[in-house]
Amino acid sequence: MTNRRDFLKTGLAGFAALTLFQNAKGEFMTLADTEAFPELVETTITDLQAQMKSKKLTSRHLTEMYLERIRTIDTKTHAVLELNPDALAIADEMDKERKKGHVRSPLHGIPILIKDNIDTADKMHTTAGSWALYDAPTPKQDAFVAAQLRRAGAVIIGKANLTEWANFRSTGTRTRQTSGWSGRGGQTNNPYWLDQNPLGSSSGSAVAVSANLIPVAIGTETSGSIISPAVVNGVVGLKPTVGLVSRAGIIPISHSQDTAGPLTRTVTDAAILLSAIAGSDPRDPATVDADKKRAKDYTKFLEKNSLKGARLGLVNSLPQRPAILAAYNAFWEPLFQKMRDAGATLVDVKFPDFGKDAADGTALLKYEFKADLNKYLAERGGQYKTLEDLIKFNEENKEREMPFFGQELFSQSQAMGPLTDQAYLDLLAKRHQQTRDLGIDALITQNKLDALVGPYGVMVGIAAGAGYPSLTVPSGIRDIPAAPASGNVPASNASKALAGLMFVGRAWDESKIIKYGYAFEQLTKGRVAPQFIEKMPTT
Repeated sequence: MTNRRDFLKTGLAGFAALTLFQNAKGEFMTLADTEAFPELVETTITDLQAQMKSKKLTSRHLTEMYLERIRTIDTKTHAVLELNPDALAIADEMDKERKKGHVRSPLHGIPILIKDNIDTADKMHTTAGSWALYDAPTPKQDAFVAAQLRRAGAVIIGKANLTEWANFRSTGTRTRQTSGWSGRGGQTNNPYWLDQNPLGSSSGSAVAVSANLIPVAIGTETSGSIISPAVVNGVVGLKPTVGLVSRAGIIPISHSQDTAGPLTRTVTDAAILLSAIAGSDPRDPATVDADKKRAKDYTKFLEKNSLKGARLGLVNSLPQRPAILAAYNAFWEPLFQKMRDAGATLVDVKFPDFGKDAADGTALLKYEFKADLNKYLAERGGQYKTLEDLIKFNEENKEREMPFFGQELFSQSQAMGPLTDQAYLDLLAKRHQQTRDLGIDALITQNKLDALVGPYGVMVGIAAGAGYPSLTVPSGIRDIPAAPASGNVPASNASKALAGLMFVGRAWDESKIIKYGYAFEQLTKGRVAPQFIEKMPTT
């Protein structure tokens, strides 16, 4: 079988001999002048469209430039799993349309990466990072998300690496210490400090965007898989309401929580991307109301002054150690104050603690994973048709598939009953009641709030369980001081961490969280480009 590095090398053969082209400043240059094209660093969809509109740049040249950045930089990050051999041909078609005066959308001619659990009916594989699906039949049709991107004129340049099976194979026991690993793609690395956890499961999508290997990417989330890697890789992550974006053609975990969503460097680009992929789809019953609830253009909510008069519930999970708490407050309080100075009212709120009566969200996912994955595999065809088959494959291919962690979640899911079990139905109802009725909806209604806001933390799982939208905006890099041992908690060295501020709304509240997230982004400008440092500095 072709391994990841061989594939990338083959896919990029001949790029060293590219002809002259213009950079973003209109200057002619060749690949000999620079390998990484620094003019693409931190560029946006709007910037690139302006260059193409003024004929200083073509989609083909832009695609070539990003392919070269992948070739030269992704040796450090390992974010890209596979390249699309048809990428340049697609870019050529978009250029022909533009010459005829036809521009499909703001994504016309823009290269994009999609996560390797999203079906494409083309020459690429769709494997969820596992060798088990490498030789499976090509999907009969694109996933709805991929089809929407093509319809919008985007150039799907390749597939991004991920935590294998979207991080639902192992409980994390044995020797596993990090997300972002798959059998096919190996370990994706955090672009700020290459030895740090990139989190997941949309690790490759987030890292590729942060490292400026691509303007924007698509990830998927069941519980934290867009938001978490977005935060630690310093990018914008938008998890839509479940049912706003079709899951048809996406390798599933949970039909009650799965969704695809944007990973970008700016809230503007996230709004552009969401506008392209949202909508109703007969293949996904959850999207029946999407066309009625969606906005045709989410960029119309990009209001710089939208925090004026906003009433936001501040959900702040404070560290327990005094040494860390002081530094935490010193970092976050000035950002909260900027929001207040912009006219927002921040109301301290807390979610109820259900203690031992809290619904077991992982058990719920185990039920749905078995049922949903078996349905996908049966429709896909191929040698491995059930979860039970995959468990056997992993056991027979331990060297490639289980060198670092096992498949406890696979085995536990296989032991679950059908979705008609009363235990499952009761658990689903309880989970929704606690995250929606007694959770997000209750806090917003009782406190007369427009939305919830807070540092990355407790809201991630609650928003995911509710199926409600969430957005994280880069907030800079914060210092975490050393802390002495306390009780059962060991001593820690001083370190650093990327910070992200989350905005959470009720169902279909994407317009609100985009509006407030954009205003916060414009106030703080917290995005910091990575420098690919080998190791996290500690003292």
